[in-house]
Amino acid sequence: MYRNLSYLAAIALLAMLAGAQQKPSSSAGSPASVKTSKSSTDTNLPSEETVNAFLQQMLGMNSSTTWKITDIKPSQAAGLAEVTVVISGPQGSQSNTFFVTADGTHALSGQLMPFGAHPFDAARTKLSKEASGPSLGSADAPVVLVEFSDLQCPHCKEEQPNIDRLLKEDKNVRLVYQNFPLPAHDWAAKAAAYADCIGRTSNDAFWKFIQSVYGAQADITAANSDEKLNGLADAAGAKSADAALCAAKPETVGRVEHSVLLGKSLGVTGTPTLYINGRQVGGVSFDALKGLVDFAAQPAK
Repeated sequence: MYRNLSYLAAIALLAMLAGAQQKPSSSAGSPASVKTSKSSTDTNLPSEETVNAFLQQMLGMNSSTTWKITDIKPSQAAGLAEVTVVISGPQGSQSNTFFVTADGTHALSGQLMPFGAHPFDAARTKLSKEASGPSLGSADAPVVLVEFSDLQCPHCKEEQPNIDRLLKEDKNVRLVYQNFPLPAHDWAAKAAAYADCIGRTSNDAFWKFIQSVYGAQADITAANSDEKLNGLADAAGAKSADAALCAAKPETVGRVEHSVLLGKSLGVTGTPTLYINGRQVGGVSFDALKGLVDFAAQPAK
């Protein structure tokens, strides 16, 4: 899912959680443990203790709200620390990112935007080199749409018809699919591994599998995911036994993790996240998506 807190306050938090559809992943009343990417040389980064104290002041008035700090690292913007937190409540969980100034006295919530005369070129170049997922459309298309998606994410399912219609009506677009299973989803990583394996054997079977998983999303659980994913793999024209064996291999898990890391390096925190020639957008209407693609297809000025 794709949501951003406009500020870290209780009202905004509760509004966000009301729309969340992930299951809470930690018990109520206290923050969960964290493994950050801090090192001994990161002297300007806030400590886990300080971040937890800040979150306690901002969110602690609601005993049903919990959080887990998943990362504290230097931001791409010089002088800022980047903190990623999964906030959970009765209605679900959401990953949120905020930034802390070097003097430790202010926090900024939201998403950093690239800046400059050509703000999307860096992301476009990185994706052209590293986004290697299954694709649809002409390799010569002037617009490349890279989708970071989670097969358990309801918002990804909702966005898919817009993408399908766009590909059908606009030959200027090539779609590249990248796995980005969210940690709060209990069968998404397994589905991503199946998708990776199927995509490596048949592009046609991959897209049929993706569509069928979205269609069966409400019926799949962590307990029945093996049975359901095997059945959907067979129906898509893949061999489920081969897909299941492949999905469990460390190298498959590694490829999925690489896709997630690629997304995170570009600022992806939720799904669906789309990149249109490097421009990041969330789930949008068909008209908005078509307008962004038409604009990206225009000759550079």
